Amino acid sequence: MRAPASGFFRSLSNVNYRIWAGGAFVSNIGTWVQRTAQDWLVLTRLTHHDASAVGLVMALQFGPQMLLLPWTGFAADHFNQRKLLMVTQATMGILALGLGILTVFGLVQLWHVYVFAFLFGSAAAFDAPVRQTFVAELVGDDDLHNAVALNSTSFNAARMIGPAIAGIVIAAIGTGWAFLINGVSFVGVLLSLSALRVGNLQPNIRAHRTKGSFTEGFRYAWGRGDLRAILIMLCLIGTFGLNFPIFISTMAVGVFHTNAQGYGLLSSIMAIGTMAGAFLGAGRKEPRFDLLLTGAAVFGVGCALAAIAPDYWLFTAALVVIGVAALTFTNTTNSLMQLSTAPEMRGRVMALRVGVALGGTPIGAPIVGWVADTFGPRWALGVAAVAGLTAAAVAFVAIPRHEPDAPP
Repeated sequence: MRAPASGFFRSLSNVNYRIWAGGAFVSNIGTWVQRTAQDWLVLTRLTHHDASAVGLVMALQFGPQMLLLPWTGFAADHFNQRKLLMVTQATMGILALGLGILTVFGLVQLWHVYVFAFLFGSAAAFDAPVRQTFVAELVGDDDLHNAVALNSTSFNAARMIGPAIAGIVIAAIGTGWAFLINGVSFVGVLLSLSALRVGNLQPNIRAHRTKGSFTEGFRYAWGRGDLRAILIMLCLIGTFGLNFPIFISTMAVGVFHTNAQGYGLLSSIMAIGTMAGAFLGAGRKEPRFDLLLTGAAVFGVGCALAAIAPDYWLFTAALVVIGVAALTFTNTTNSLMQLSTAPEMRGRVMALRVGVALGGTPIGAPIVGWVADTFGPRWALGVAAVAGLTAAAVAFVAIPRHEPDAPP
């Protein structure tokens, strides 16, 4: 086995990772353009500032992560990951173009957004665990933690750019064009997947096709104390904390009374924090369990500060803190679970991770949206603060007994 390279950008010394990262960055910008435009469309054009509708869109978009869990983990562990990614990415691009056409021609209705959110979420449910484990095929285990962090850096650099572009596009030519931009952006990642040097990939061990493979993956993860604690923390923060479209849109419109550009700016500024968290992660040699405690605690405190922020700019400062904490937490869970899991189980374990982190959204997003509508957006952020601090308590209890388990 080769010695791991050193340096912050060491994964970029791998030509396949460079090709993948370039295409993914273009697609990530488009993704953030669409996310911002979709929330704005629902909140201001299709409803009268109805946070519950935004929550329902999120529920439909992320619900398939849990609903399809037995099949997404199986696909990640058994199928050719590069080819499967090409199918999922192409599907999401076509869906984005479809929603864009409906919106540009003034035909879009709220139920259309619900349907497209569910279909997009179904494709993303197959895409997410494969995309996360595919990184190991690109760089191998030695540079996996660095590559995960650089992926997050790319995603959150796009998060700085995409919402700002969305705000300009919405104001200048309309919401539908933002969806069309996202649809075209998928060409970038499809070209990068086609251009990879297949002979240089380091394929993960493929699992044998057996009945009950999903339950085998669940038993494997739940039977280990470290993975069980991570899943509980992900459930808490994923269900009630990672509802940023609701938090940011309702605070922007309902509390600070800003326009589309001001809303887009909030999402972009939050990305400063997530970028910082990603950079910090890329500089670490390996993930540590105690970072989960720190990340969850700071996330809870940051949400509390955002809830009581008296003006727009102090709210943006709190978003930066939340961004650093959220990326520290999510990146650490990703790397810890991959590196400590047997290679032939990674797809199912990572599908379980994604399913738990995002699959709680159908429960949490409508609840948080209802809280925002009934008691105000600040109380919705208070729910996220409680979730973060509770997750930190889970980590605090787990740390004294935590011993990193090597893959069997």
